Amino acid sequence: MQHLLAKPGSAITASLEGFALCYPDLLRVHFDPDYVTRAISPSQPKVALISGSGSGHEPLPTGYVGAGMLDAACPGPIFTSASPNQLLAAARDVGRQPGVLFIVKNYSGGVLNSSLAMEMAEEEGILAQSILVNDDVAIKNPLNRRGLGATILSMKIAGAAAEAGLSLEKVAAVGQRTVENARSMGIGMDVHTLSRAIHSGELPDDTIELGVGIHGEPGTNYRVSHGIEEIVDALMEPIVADLPFQAGDQVLALVSGLGGTPLLELFLFFRHIHGYLKKRGVVVQRQLVGNYLTSLGRGGCTVTLLRLDPELTALWDAPVHTPALRW
Repeated sequence: MQHLLAKPGSAITASLEGFALCYPDLLRVHFDPDYVTRAISPSQPKVALISGSGSGHEPLPTGYVGAGMLDAACPGPIFTSASPNQLLAAARDVGRQPGVLFIVKNYSGGVLNSSLAMEMAEEEGILAQSILVNDDVAIKNPLNRRGLGATILSMKIAGAAAEAGLSLEKVAAVGQRTVENARSMGIGMDVHTLSRAIHSGELPDDTIELGVGIHGEPGTNYRVSHGIEEIVDALMEPIVADLPFQAGDQVLALVSGLGGTPLLELFLFFRHIHGYLKKRGVVVQRQLVGNYLTSLGRGGCTVTLLRLDPELTALWDAPVHTPALRW
């Protein structure tokens, strides 16, 4: 598998420079430490949303900086959390009354570094809170669950609440409620597209990995005998059963490719997911299909269901203007 990369150590910086050139009207990219902010600050004081993530998951997190979502994003090294210094620099830049909300995926490095950044920010008089995203049902213990697609949904919904002028406590509460009502799981294919340092070997043609993580964490090898319906059943049953989702529920369905699956296949996959939910009386009220949370171009996807209510739906529908999401 060939990749277009600069020499080791320069790829992330060079990519950020290219990113800045693509969106000069939307973003400002800062270096040493690296972070991205809105090009134009909000006209009125509002809660500032910040998120950090390892590189390799693009467009997460930098592609979600803009009106209606993040005020700043901090890209770490490949599959490695942003540092406390990055997060603190971003908080200093965008931090204002009534405070800063950190959106944190439940990985040990991200949790630790965000906690340290919050402590340092508060020592400087920046009011800070955080929400923890832990929606991956492949992990049985909810305390240990990884953050997947609910990261994007909470960014959008909390971002809309912040844009509407809600207090830090209310923005954090609606963001956390989004996470609590979301469940996700992923499948992986084409293991050889990941770095050998992260994963080795290839899957047989009739086998997928069920319950993969987005950093190359392996799932369970699952041999497919009856096609895509069997894959959808194996993926959706743990998601639906965990909340649980019930007949009459209205949901937002997010299908995010891991970067190596064509849109044709993602739309085909969504068609079967929609049918699976319809049979069970679960209404797909909103949907999002594409590459929104990737893993260095691996084949496969993650699926996230969010149980909606009128407030969450209205906040999801609110205007957004970022490189990766806009309406």
